Amino acid sequence: MTKPTPLQRQAALVFNPIKVDEKRLRASLRGHSKDAEWAPPLFYPTTIEDAGQQATRDAIAAGADVVLVAGGDGTVRAVAEAMAGTDVPLAIVPSGTGNLLARNLGLPLLDPGRMIRAALGGIRHPIDIGWAELTREDGETVEHAFVVLAGMGLDADMIANTRPDLKKSVGWVAYVDGAARSLPKAKPFSIVYQMDDSRLHSTKVHSVLFANCGTLPAGIALIPGASIADGVMDVAIIQPTGPLGWLGVWRKIWWDNSVLRRFRAGRLVLQRRGKEASVRYLRGQTAEVAPIEPTAIELDGDEFGLAVRIRCRVARDALLLALPEGHPVDGL
Repeated sequence: MTKPTPLQRQAALVFNPIKVDEKRLRASLRGHSKDAEWAPPLFYPTTIEDAGQQATRDAIAAGADVVLVAGGDGTVRAVAEAMAGTDVPLAIVPSGTGNLLARNLGLPLLDPGRMIRAALGGIRHPIDIGWAELTREDGETVEHAFVVLAGMGLDADMIANTRPDLKKSVGWVAYVDGAARSLPKAKPFSIVYQMDDSRLHSTKVHSVLFANCGTLPAGIALIPGASIADGVMDVAIIQPTGPLGWLGVWRKIWWDNSVLRRFRAGRLVLQRRGKEASVRYLRGQTAEVAPIEPTAIELDGDEFGLAVRIRCRVARDALLLALPEGHPVDGL
C-alpha cells in the first residue's frame, strides 16, 4: 500500500465480510478516496473473535481521520463502542438486517456511495451513546455500549428465537417470527427498578427497554419523542394485563405512537383516552433494574446472556457522526 504523505487524510473501513459485498465496497472507497485526494484507505474485516472493537482501535491507532463501518447492527454497535469519546468521526454505511441506527438517523439505506462521500466530507454532528453495565449471577460485571436499544426479558428472548437463515432471506421481518416463537412461553417476572436517584419501585413486567433512540423498522415508533441527541435515556416498561393485554401493547406501539401521534386530531384522541397501562414510559440519565431471577439481555439485537442486574446510562455527545451534505439534524 502506498504510504500517505504527512498532509494527506486517510479513511479506514471496518466491515463484516459476511454482511457486505467486500470487493465492491473496497473499490468504491478507494475510488472516492482518490477523487477526494485522500490517501489509500485502510481495511479491517471483523472476525468471529472480534466483532469490531479491536479492529476499530487498530484503525484509530493507525491514525485514521474517519472510520467507516459496514455490517449489521451488531457491527455498528461494536465499532461505536470503541469510538465513543475519541472525537474521530464515524460514518455508517448501511448493511445487514435492521440498520436500526441508520434508520433512526434518516441516513440513505440504499446508497453506500453517498455515505462514503459523507465520510470524506466535512459535515459532522455529535450523538449520544448508551452504556449498559451487566451483573452476572456469579457477581462478574461487564459494560458494553448500545447505540439504539438495550432490552431485558421478552425482547431478548425474541432476539434469541429469531432464525439466522430467515434474517438472511427476509431481513428484519424475521423478528416477527421470533416474536411469535417467544410469546406463547412469555411469563411476567418481578423486578425492582430505579430511575436516576428516585425511590425504588417494584413491579411485574414482560420486558424492559432502554432506548437511546426510539424508531423500529417500518416506521414503528417504539418510544415517541425519543431523541438521540438530548442526553436523556427513554425507558419503556412492557406489562400487558389480561387476555387482551398484548393487543393493548400493539395498539400503543403501532397505532397510537406510529399513526395517531402524527396528526393533531390523533393527538387529541390520545389526550382524551389517558394513559395505557400496558406500556409505561420513563425518562432519565440512568436506569437500574434488578430481576428476581437471572434474565436474558440484548443490546442492539445481539444476545448478551443472563444478568441479575442491568444499569444503563446515557453519555451525551459521545459519538461524532459523519453525515451527508444537507442532512437535517434538527429532528435527531
